[in-house]
Amino acid sequence: MADTVLTIDDIHAEALAVLENQLGIASKVYRAYEDEFDKRINGYKIGETLSIRKPTDYVVREGATAQVQDAKEGKTSITVDKQRGVDFDFTSKDMTLKIDDFRERFIEPAMIQLANHVDVTVMSLYKDVPNWVGTPGEKIDSFDDFYTGIERLNEYAVPMDMRTAVLSPADHAAMLGSQTSLPNVNGASTDAYRRGQLGLIGDVDTWMSQNVPTHIGGTRVGGSAQTALVDGAITSSTITYDDVKDTNVQTIHIDTVDPSGGTFKKGDVLTIEGVYAVNPVGKEPLPFLKQFTVTADETFTGTEGDLVISPAMIWEGAFKNVDVQGVSDLDGQDVEFVGAASTGYRQNMILHKNAFALVVVPMEKPQGAVNVSRKSYKGISTRMIPVYDGVNDVDFWRLDLLMGTKAIDPRLATRLSGTGA
Repeated sequence: MADTVLTIDDIHAEALAVLENQLGIASKVYRAYEDEFDKRINGYKIGETLSIRKPTDYVVREGATAQVQDAKEGKTSITVDKQRGVDFDFTSKDMTLKIDDFRERFIEPAMIQLANHVDVTVMSLYKDVPNWVGTPGEKIDSFDDFYTGIERLNEYAVPMDMRTAVLSPADHAAMLGSQTSLPNVNGASTDAYRRGQLGLIGDVDTWMSQNVPTHIGGTRVGGSAQTALVDGAITSSTITYDDVKDTNVQTIHIDTVDPSGGTFKKGDVLTIEGVYAVNPVGKEPLPFLKQFTVTADETFTGTEGDLVISPAMIWEGAFKNVDVQGVSDLDGQDVEFVGAASTGYRQNMILHKNAFALVVVPMEKPQGAVNVSRKSYKGISTRMIPVYDGVNDVDFWRLDLLMGTKAIDPRLATRLSGTGA
């Protein structure tokens, strides 16, 4: 019986299915924006950037007198600007293999690498998440440890469905150890002991990923308290929602940084003395300080400088997100950072699906390429192009993926460490 030679469509379809199957956290985030990129306005594509509206908010009046409120919608955007790919070659003889053998030798190793890269890119969005519960450096080794993350999401009125947790191998192993001693209800401890599976914990789909990043904080401030001071007036009238509805960032000036020339890394998390979180629905104060994330790397030239943080502090109105207690001006208030300076901590996360977005869009077929395959499968689109080397009888293949990622609503996620209890 004659050998069957694999075609570009055979290889591409198999590669795309393997790639989709290998995705971890990337399969658990919001994906519907791809449809928007397919739309045309007056016959033209929207381009590489999609503008996304943020939901408006309102306050409830008391009494019968109407108090008309403006519908204020902010906006953010997601840009498809990351081209990633895997390139490989094989001989004409290799293309006579059965597809199962071809997948094992060529496709799976390549797609595992590409899927890992997509997952790493999505996980890097942790830097936009200001919430961080637990004690950095402590492993998550009990249900109580794990549930602190769920509790934080509940306090912020995050929807109960479509929640996913991603744990580092060390934290996953610690949680598995805690599950094996539980009563074997519905086989929970058996799955943990024999299969290494955690499954649903507190109705959260729990995964292990080696792609959980490590955040290394800046040298920032010295001393055991890791604190600095706000330098400059920040009051209820400093910023309104209209000022920051699109950016959601605020610049604060801090001083008493020791040693001089301290560094601050994007993703560092801080709190400000007296600035408490609020329930996003009723606007009542919550019993913990509001957390903020540094939005860009900064290096001070002396002992003071500016930091750009998110979210911006809105003191009043429908978009109120902080409750300032004890002072009317934050000048001189302590600024404290989460975790020790210059120390690395794994960034486990619990997130709702709508916290992050991943967009993968079809790439154009190059005019000079003769044999081009474009395929989409479960929202993942890739392009494959072969180039033949007739002298050495070798096919060089390139597979490309074009994507964009964005933390659409970081309020819907929290970083998670253990408690050490």
